[in-house]
Amino acid sequence: MHEPTILLISLSPIARDSRVLRQLSVVSEFGRVVTVGYGPRPDGSAEHIEVPGNLKTLPQTPAGVARLALRRLRSAELAAPAIQWVLRALEGRRFDAVVANEARILALAEAVAHGAPIWADMHEWAPEERTHITSWRLLVAPLMDHLCRTYLPRCAAVTAVGPSIAQLYNEHYGVPTLVMRNASRFQELAPSPVKDDRVRLVHSGSAVLGRNLELMIDAVNALPERFTLDLYLVPANDGGTYMRALRERAASSNRVTFHDPVPPADLPRTLNDYDLGVFWIEPFNTNARLTLPNKLFDFVQARIGMAIGPSEEMEPVVRKHQLGPIAQGFDLAQCIDSLRDITAMDVRRWKDSADAAAHELSFEKDAEVARGILSRMLHPHT
Repeated sequence: MHEPTILLISLSPIARDSRVLRQLSVVSEFGRVVTVGYGPRPDGSAEHIEVPGNLKTLPQTPAGVARLALRRLRSAELAAPAIQWVLRALEGRRFDAVVANEARILALAEAVAHGAPIWADMHEWAPEERTHITSWRLLVAPLMDHLCRTYLPRCAAVTAVGPSIAQLYNEHYGVPTLVMRNASRFQELAPSPVKDDRVRLVHSGSAVLGRNLELMIDAVNALPERFTLDLYLVPANDGGTYMRALRERAASSNRVTFHDPVPPADLPRTLNDYDLGVFWIEPFNTNARLTLPNKLFDFVQARIGMAIGPSEEMEPVVRKHQLGPIAQGFDLAQCIDSLRDITAMDVRRWKDSADAAAHELSFEKDAEVARGILSRMLHPHT
């Protein structure tokens, strides 16, 4: 029997990309997977085509920028240096199905699919990915909209991280979009003991400007001495500028500790030592407003509570499962107020709630969505 060959493209360091690694774990159940992305071969890949790390995923050459500025969007679709390189690397190859991660590679996916079915995993809302940056909003956003409008209707399946973002793709581009959350794998962990005189806050993720991580540092410094904050941060692509700013901001505090980042698979076990995960992200764009991030699910698998703001997609989950305190808003005073008076009994209750929700809020639910997509793509008549 013919074993399908499936192409999975993600112009990210796949071996460190937790969403794509989970996706790959399901795709590899259905055939031989050829991955294309930055960095070393990820687990589950039979063959890896490593894109040179210096090649950009957007048309950031003088000619490419000119095309964007002049709205010559069709000619910009494949103009990014990384995309040009992948086209050459895959010349003459044929695949039974293609999995394309994020909007910027939709034209590439169609070019290398040669008619094979494409699953577009859009992750977040592509047309407003980085609209808080003026150059991105003026030059790149129209390209993202063009790629979605042109190619999503041609895809066999489209997925996004949460119901509200899935609905946006449906409304704007007329494509039924399934939800595949950023849920972590189920972990066999139990809530760790709580100390009556200590509340151990923790945050893990990327040190990206715009996420207002300084808010957590300022809040813990203003909270009573029993509160501490540990940060497991991945440096952004800014040469570490924002990370250095955060370290300087926390320099005078003996209650804020920076740690090296932890591999995604090890994160829940590391976080298990803490009491509350913190994520207060202001709704500065559509993706921030509608975020349903990895870290929420990491906190649940770690069996810790979580402190959030009134985020549209996160708040219903936290309320339904009684996972932790929700601030009234995103300013410093409101975030401090949400934590100041919590007790050890509160923390124990939130940890027990996380434990109770761990199966429902795990990747195993989302893996079934992926299996359904791949079955329909590869075996359409069964």
